[in-house]
Amino acid sequence: MSLRKRDLLGGRAAVAGIGATEFSKDSGRSELKLAVEAVGAALDDAGLTPADVDGMVTFTMDTNPEITVAQAVGIGELSFFSRVHYGGGAACATVQQAALAVATGVAEVVVCYRAFNERSGRRFGSGVQQREPSAEGAALGWQLPFGLLTPASWVAMIAQRYLHTYGLTPDAFGHVAVTDRRWAATNPAAYFHGKPITLADHAASRWIVEPLRLLDCCQETDGGQAIVVTSAERARDLRHPPAVIVAAAQGAGRAQEAMTSFYRDELTGLPEMGVVARQLWQTSGLAPGDIDVGILYDHFTPFVLMQLEEFGFCGPGEAADFVAADALPLNTHGGQLGEAYLHGMNGIAEAVRQVRGTAVNQIPGAARTLVTAGTGVPTSGLILAADEP
Repeated sequence: MSLRKRDLLGGRAAVAGIGATEFSKDSGRSELKLAVEAVGAALDDAGLTPADVDGMVTFTMDTNPEITVAQAVGIGELSFFSRVHYGGGAACATVQQAALAVATGVAEVVVCYRAFNERSGRRFGSGVQQREPSAEGAALGWQLPFGLLTPASWVAMIAQRYLHTYGLTPDAFGHVAVTDRRWAATNPAAYFHGKPITLADHAASRWIVEPLRLLDCCQETDGGQAIVVTSAERARDLRHPPAVIVAAAQGAGRAQEAMTSFYRDELTGLPEMGVVARQLWQTSGLAPGDIDVGILYDHFTPFVLMQLEEFGFCGPGEAADFVAADALPLNTHGGQLGEAYLHGMNGIAEAVRQVRGTAVNQIPGAARTLVTAGTGVPTSGLILAADEP
């Protein structure tokens, strides 16, 4: 059973620093070097030094051990270190883990990081090539022999059912791609800076796995991103206005699998994100109308639509029209389709910039941002807000 009451974490921790490398297709350096650069930039942004850090959190998929990054950055003793599973679903949970450590006094300053050469190194889009024996691997054995070898193929199954159920065509997904690329076009850090697209461009892009076209699929990126979390009180005395963690949640649904939850009663939603949504709204006391900017994980466009519906921004099957109407500023950095694919960590950074008031595509008066992590897997989410005067 998911939590049915407000938790006690909200408001006790804040994001005080963000830092990233450039986003590229060939970084020319190791994933450890990328992690170190990102962590150093985030600490500098916060006005802190390596000596201030006593906690670190990353993804189980990251190749950079916490102690190795700590040594390379010049961080000393650690009282807290943690990793979160399920690929991109871990993004917001790294911040949640950091906030839990800070709120309970286990650590004072925690750095969350993710770094990889996902274009020049191991490319997720190349599919499952080998896997060590595990329960997860056995579960995939029900899908791989039938040709479902890549994340796009797994998502396509659910996307096809969504279109069928609501009487839509693949063009419905184009609104997400066009929106992301519109914001990316005015973001100098984005890979697709200066390159907006139209719905016609989306419809003309080649099929990857029907009903997904090329422009429905996120990029493959080399780079690193880091986030510094400390107490809300301490953050107020640092270099930038804090982005207060109003609520943080993780979620896994019934009959949950990693990207292949095809045996649920319905295939038109994302129950794991529903678990996250209920807890975020319960803890924050907020509702969809209170959110100024949405940073929704966009590895594939159909899952952005389903997230909007799970959070209650619109009804089932209505999200394409919701996005087309620009009813909510969405992925103002360009998202993973337009800026970079950093397993969602760059989206958290954009949410911080929006509440600071320093985003390239700043939304006037943005005080509350919703951020989500990877979908189709056990996932996570955050609500960040500007500090109250």
